[in-house]
Amino acid sequence: MSGHAVNRQEEVRQAEINQEMGRMLKTSGFQKSDGTELLPYTEYKTHPAKCTIGDPLPILHCYLQDGDHIIGGMVSQNIMPDPPINFDEHPNQSLAFDHMVVTKHYQHLLALAFAVKEINVNHQILPNITLGFHIYDSYFKPRWTYRATMELLSTQNRLIPNYQCGIQNKMGSVIGGLHSEISLCMAAILGIYKLPLFTYGSVPVHNDRAEPLSFYQMVPNESHNYAGFLQLLLHFRWTWVGVFAKDDDNGERFVRTILEMFLKHGICLAFLERVKANQVNSLFDEFEWLERTYHRLMNSSVNAVIFYGESMTMLRWLLFIPNLIGLTTKPKGKVWLMTAQMELTSLMYQRGWDIQTIHGALSFAVHSSELPGFQNFLQMRNPFLSREDGFLKDFWEQAFGCIFPNPMANNNAEETCTGEEKLKDIPGDFFEMRITGQSYSIYNAAYAVAHALHAMLSQGTKIQAMMNIGRLNLQHHQPWQLHYFLKRVSFNNSAGDKVSFNLNGEVVTGLDIINWVTFPNQSFHKMKVGRLDLYAPNDKIFTIYDDAITWHNSFNQVWYQTLPLSVCTNSCHPGYFRKEQKGKAFCCYDCIPCPEGKISNQQDMNDCSKCPEDQYSNKGQNLCIPKTITFLSYEEPFGFTLAILALSFALMTALVLGIFIKHRNTPIVKANNRSLTYTLLISLLLCFFCALLFIGPPEKTMCLFQQTAFGMVFSVAVSCLLAKTITVVLAFMATKPGSRMRKWVGKRLAMSIVLCCSLMQAGNYAIWLATSPPFPDTDMHSVTEEIVWECNEGSATMFYCVLGYMGFLAIVSVTVAFFARKLPDSFNEAKFITFSMLVFCSVWLSFVPAYLSSKGKNMVAVEIFYILASSAGLLVCIFPPKCYIILFRPELNNREQLIKGKH
Repeated sequence: MSGHAVNRQEEVRQAEINQEMGRMLKTSGFQKSDGTELLPYTEYKTHPAKCTIGDPLPILHCYLQDGDHIIGGMVSQNIMPDPPINFDEHPNQSLAFDHMVVTKHYQHLLALAFAVKEINVNHQILPNITLGFHIYDSYFKPRWTYRATMELLSTQNRLIPNYQCGIQNKMGSVIGGLHSEISLCMAAILGIYKLPLFTYGSVPVHNDRAEPLSFYQMVPNESHNYAGFLQLLLHFRWTWVGVFAKDDDNGERFVRTILEMFLKHGICLAFLERVKANQVNSLFDEFEWLERTYHRLMNSSVNAVIFYGESMTMLRWLLFIPNLIGLTTKPKGKVWLMTAQMELTSLMYQRGWDIQTIHGALSFAVHSSELPGFQNFLQMRNPFLSREDGFLKDFWEQAFGCIFPNPMANNNAEETCTGEEKLKDIPGDFFEMRITGQSYSIYNAAYAVAHALHAMLSQGTKIQAMMNIGRLNLQHHQPWQLHYFLKRVSFNNSAGDKVSFNLNGEVVTGLDIINWVTFPNQSFHKMKVGRLDLYAPNDKIFTIYDDAITWHNSFNQVWYQTLPLSVCTNSCHPGYFRKEQKGKAFCCYDCIPCPEGKISNQQDMNDCSKCPEDQYSNKGQNLCIPKTITFLSYEEPFGFTLAILALSFALMTALVLGIFIKHRNTPIVKANNRSLTYTLLISLLLCFFCALLFIGPPEKTMCLFQQTAFGMVFSVAVSCLLAKTITVVLAFMATKPGSRMRKWVGKRLAMSIVLCCSLMQAGNYAIWLATSPPFPDTDMHSVTEEIVWECNEGSATMFYCVLGYMGFLAIVSVTVAFFARKLPDSFNEAKFITFSMLVFCSVWLSFVPAYLSSKGKNMVAVEIFYILASSAGLLVCIFPPKCYIILFRPELNNREQLIKGKH
């Protein structure tokens, strides 16, 4: 059969179908309010040479306008069911008009029509050239999308894929793809012909890297939404969030990205629910899932919930569950966070549904500005004047709840559409007069095509030689040639916003942050409360105005509005740090007080920070306070008291020394070596004065003299007592007949003992000073609130060696004195020396634990106290009896008493 015969047969078949539908739907006698005759009903549905009717899969909705260059459009307005095929009627009849209309999306095709109208009027962009458009419906289904895409590439009403029969196809670019699935279906076909595809919805995830798809994204990259969610959560300090994500490739990418992103910033998920695609289309079959999810949502402590998807259908059903299961309590208020692709849309059966549950929601939206003349263009729509618009009738009927006259059906109970209904009277969830972000993207896409065509046609020899494409004109250009100019297009639209693409084909723009304010009459207002623009300077990337946000009524108090909190655990106040609870998410924690010396000066700190060495933490553990520098001074009571005691004992020692010097020729003074007595008293006097070296601000010289003077003087004093005791023992041993000890008795032996013992201690000090001498130092840690200025011993080993040597001399002295305590002598000092050395040893044995358990300047005070106590013990235990005899019993101070004591 020849091609001419085929074409003729197709034309006859098409005419028969049109004639039959005209017979069934023909009507007459209907008039508008102004008296003019209504157009036949068939002309609203099947305008001649418009949408295809006779194909096995007819396109029932289209909007076509001819021009020199055609812009294809793919919208998603009508939800067409898939009826079962029972082969008892013609397929066309089973696909009649039983469908629902997403009336909110009608603005999308009007945005394209409005843009084309403006461009054709503006002769500065495309002079002597007109733009047209072919707009088809995807019906939200892949097979309808494939069918409509092939229709865009074919000659009108002659669907022969990959062939152009007769009239040349002037299709040069396509705008479409509200949902990622729709865009992917379109790209699979348009990519073969390399037609530019502008997506105004979410961009699909393309897994086949061997065949990259070329999209021009009229919405920012998905990463903008991810970054926006993170910025919102961090700004409001919401760390406990729930997530609903569509169960597809885009949803998987979203979940994978935010999990990693949130984890880095201390945000965790209370729950993650994946919304399957079939749940949106089979909601009644998934009622059990909806009810279970609703109860989980309401029982959760989460107040911030992210809803990621391309449709609000599932969210609307989820929030409508209380009405279906008969709950009398209102659902808890949540702050819903939504992506830029989501709009509040309602279908016909949702007309009475309450939208108060999303009151206070925050969403992102493609940045848009109000277009001059756009609302007037919308108000001019009239179903009786726009015959070429195949979408308008169904939109009008479902938006206004009326029907157009049809004599073939009994519509007496239905309200008749008059055409005088006003779009501005439709609730916002069914239609908006203000331009939406998606419509704004379509408008900019049409202008991008126009400016690219303008650039292509106005280029001269330079582009012609560079690309080797010959003379460029609309009659001979190929679709792929437009890509070069689209990537470089940059212009300002009628609203003054700049439109351009980056290297990835993504429009360079930001996202507006929208606050949804709903009202009981089903109306709502979208308030811009901030902006997210990743292309802006760092200080202007994220902007939000908290005072402009209206939150859900659940977060309102009696007379003021509070910021919603979404945390697993209430914030840990300053002075506490967070400790994770075992077996729970890392956002759930206990608040533990900071340990001493550490603080937390902010809320929800993971650990406490240590104060600097010169500062200490306050009682609330939230502030570091500078330490005060302290040392044992004369001004404070403790230092003053010790100084008075030292001077008092020094005065007493000086008086005793004076008494002994004055009565130096008396027997009691001469007994037991007068020189040793003077040496002992002088050493005790110096011991009391040594105590004063420990009081006052430590200096280098003072630190060197403190331990040296104290140790040497004490060593001399103990050596004197040892020498006295040995002298007494040797003296009694020398009185025995034939004793050889007489040659050892004398002053020379006593002084030799003192000198040798003192020189050994001096050697210890020489080693100490040569290796690690004492030096002024600050003790930061011993006392919490003070910096102790003290003398550091330098070498603790040498310090305890010096003390140990003095202890050794004391033990030897007390041992010798103990054995000589019963020698018969009235003036024998062995008994007094024994008692004094017992006191001395007891004092210094208790010194070690007391010294080690003391801190700060108390250590210095303890050392001074033990110096005074041990020195006073020697003075009091040895010399008072002798002074008593010298001063008050002089009759006993004679030689006869001494001899009497021997017998």
